[in-house]
Amino acid sequence: MSSRGHSTLPRTLMAPRMISEGDIGGIAQITSSLFLGRGSIASNRHLLQARGITCIVNATIEIPNFNWPQFEYVKVPLADVPHAPIGLYFDTVADKIHSVSRKHGATLVHCAAGVSRSATLCLAYLMKYHNVCLLEAHTWVKARRPVIRPNVGFWRQLIDYERQLFGKSTVKMVQTPYGIVPDVYEKESRHLMPYWGM
Repeated sequence: MSSRGHSTLPRTLMAPRMISEGDIGGIAQITSSLFLGRGSIASNRHLLQARGITCIVNATIEIPNFNWPQFEYVKVPLADVPHAPIGLYFDTVADKIHSVSRKHGATLVHCAAGVSRSATLCLAYLMKYHNVCLLEAHTWVKARRPVIRPNVGFWRQLIDYERQLFGKSTVKMVQTPYGIVPDVYEKESRHLMPYWGM
């Protein structure tokens, strides 16, 4: 539930609708008009068209756009490093995803692995346009693409964005034996065993 009192995530997608990594290379449907995946998806024109994708957000510096005429491209030229200013793109990308959806199109957001940069942009979009807190957005996206794991710097920027949108944050950064992580990772980190300790 969002801090504004109601969730606007589509109830028609309440059950996770993951598409097998092996079958089509790792694409997850986040909403009826938003897909998240790794970079190789952007080279599969047949798959993109079959999913109704009309816009591709490429959140990498390492993968070029294919520039096929039937797709609109948005480039977010960032490396997956904690100091990369991904927050500068939150509104622009969220607004584009929303605009494409209003025109009955669909957007693929991808980075190299579909784990950090692209997931971060999808979380920002859900907060802004689906009126959900960061914790709910993360739970939603992780249920559809379990491998997501934005880097620590991106989490800090998402927390700041949530405060900007809602006046509070639902995710906190906490100290663990493995460093500072968002509290959504804290439970996972308690069960980690360093390989050199075995």
